[in-house]
Amino acid sequence: MLNKGRLIGERYEIISIVGSGGMADVYNATDNRLNRQVAIKVLKEEYGSDKNFVLKFMAEAQSAAGLSHPNIVNVYDVGEDEGLHYIVMELVEGITLKKFIERKGKLELKEAVGIAIQIAQGMEAAHANHIIHRDIKPQNIIISKEGKVKVTDFGIAKAATSNTIAAGQAVGSVHYISPEQARGGYSDEKSDIYSLGVTLYEMISGKMPFAADNMVSVALLHINEEAVPLREIDADIPVSIEKIVQKCMQKKPERRYMTATELISDLRKAVAEPEGDYVSFNQAVVTDSPTINISGEELEAIRKGRFNSENNKMKENVKKHEPREIRELPEDEEEAMDPKIEKLILFGGIAAIVILAAVVIALLVKGFNLFGKSDDSSKLPSSSVVSSKIISGSSVVSEVPSKSSVIVVPAVKGHTLAEAITMLSEAGITNYRFEYKNSREFKKEDVMDVIPAEGSEISRDDEVVVSVSKGDDSQVVPEIRNTSKETAVATLEGMKFVVKTQEKPSDTVEEGKVIETIPAIGTEVKEGDTITVVVSTGPENKNKLVPNVIEKTEEEATKALNEAGFKVSIAYKEDDRIEKGKVISQSIAGGNEAETGKTIVLSISKGPKPVTYTYSTSLTIDENPFADSDESGDIEVKMDQDGKTKTIYSDNLTYDDFPLHIDDITGTSDSEAVCYMVVDGQVYDGKVWRITNWNKAEN
Repeated sequence: MLNKGRLIGERYEIISIVGSGGMADVYNATDNRLNRQVAIKVLKEEYGSDKNFVLKFMAEAQSAAGLSHPNIVNVYDVGEDEGLHYIVMELVEGITLKKFIERKGKLELKEAVGIAIQIAQGMEAAHANHIIHRDIKPQNIIISKEGKVKVTDFGIAKAATSNTIAAGQAVGSVHYISPEQARGGYSDEKSDIYSLGVTLYEMISGKMPFAADNMVSVALLHINEEAVPLREIDADIPVSIEKIVQKCMQKKPERRYMTATELISDLRKAVAEPEGDYVSFNQAVVTDSPTINISGEELEAIRKGRFNSENNKMKENVKKHEPREIRELPEDEEEAMDPKIEKLILFGGIAAIVILAAVVIALLVKGFNLFGKSDDSSKLPSSSVVSSKIISGSSVVSEVPSKSSVIVVPAVKGHTLAEAITMLSEAGITNYRFEYKNSREFKKEDVMDVIPAEGSEISRDDEVVVSVSKGDDSQVVPEIRNTSKETAVATLEGMKFVVKTQEKPSDTVEEGKVIETIPAIGTEVKEGDTITVVVSTGPENKNKLVPNVIEKTEEEATKALNEAGFKVSIAYKEDDRIEKGKVISQSIAGGNEAETGKTIVLSISKGPKPVTYTYSTSLTIDENPFADSDESGDIEVKMDQDGKTKTIYSDNLTYDDFPLHIDDITGTSDSEAVCYMVVDGQVYDGKVWRITNWNKAEN
């Protein structure tokens, strides 16, 4: 696991782990060059050390990087850094379709169809670029917070199915795998359509179309069985939807939709005409499911169709449905047979004929006593067994006509699953089933035990239970201290743990961040174990000392108070003592305690109050506007100064009031002023008076 802060490719800084899958771990990271959040998928060591696989994987990732579509998670970059092989992808905030289905149980029809259309649109864009997904499943579909559906991991499944992995392996999610993929055969665009059909089936019904105790059995169901029709699960499901799903899930690829475009067209029609009859079936030949690597032995078991008794019972219990027009195929459309099976049938048939002839001859000899007395049975061993194996269809049936039906359980413990299957068959045991268990002692796919015990004598019909190792699934609790509660829960759930949370005060860990886990970080645990995440509620004592910020700058004071856990409000005022921009006072004095988060008001100096002056003067108007002593009128004296005009005197005067003396003329400027008279509303066109001498007085 990569530590927080690790820099990859001198560009991508790891923030936290998002989840862990079969082939890679996924991290949330920052692209420091473009300043954006991204997701980085880092190959696990067992894959990263395989050069051939890495070359194929990177080639497919580069191919996928050429895709740009709203319904596909974009691939930005691929690279290698100190042995770490990584892919940089678009970070989509949301949940997987699998979790969405689990939350809701099943989806509303229109909701399910809308999601299916968006998935198909992403597939359509990829197929147009000759890129096949090969692992379409709800776990690879992300629904963003905005409701946009995006398909991820394009091209990766193809790399996994390359022959750089052990020969005979089939890769895919067995609950969503197409029949041709289950056989290990050729897959194309129609394989993606099958998987989308299974996904749509699950969205609508809330159930998987095929389920069994182990992946081999599930794969065989995909190959041999028909899913229960949707309308038998819920009669309210429209006919068109049922037919669309059935067409997607046809066993023969040529009977499915040929392209995602055709599927999208029918899905859109289903929204407008849910009961319409427009779905036609082609007649002419044209890992919760994680991604699982089906081993060569299991794939061989699928190809040979070796059903154990449990599988047979399950098969008998699968409800048979009367086929509609899509159920039965003409004989000339039967599935093309695997060449290996054809050879087995050919040689098995020849062997059966030879053995059958030997049995017939032996019976004739005994019946007609050709070589001695008929009652001389002592010459024949009392427990003689004539054994033949007849390969019929897809199953191997052993017939052992014998006076004794006792079979000895072979010593299969410690052998591989493939070897055990062969040994059981050779011993004449056909009624067996597998139980998969975790083990540190035995390698994955090795037989740990058998019941009845090795060497036990059993009858032909007795069941044999073979215990097979799933390998060691132990993990360690990851380093998630100081991550957010949401990130921690997502990380642990992605590792298949059951997650619980509890809260606890902390003076050192920020509120909402992880303090510790129970069991402790680094402890060895197993998938399915319960991990309790302890989350900080902040300091237990909510009161903190308020720092003294008097005479600090506004920026310094704000930072100090914020770091101490307080909020800040600013007010500005004039002050002759404190330098402009610095703190004059604070609403809670430094050294006192206050509740964390409280707002402290700071008074910031605007500097000294500006000095202003008042100017004063007087004026004598010696011009008499009246010609005769008996004249009078309304007199105004106006003053123009600095572009502004104001009235400095107003009264009703007579001839005898002149000359007129005006005192206490004030202003805030010492610039020249021009005065004139207005007589009865008309500007007197006589002289004007200028004022240039002012008396200055500070306010």
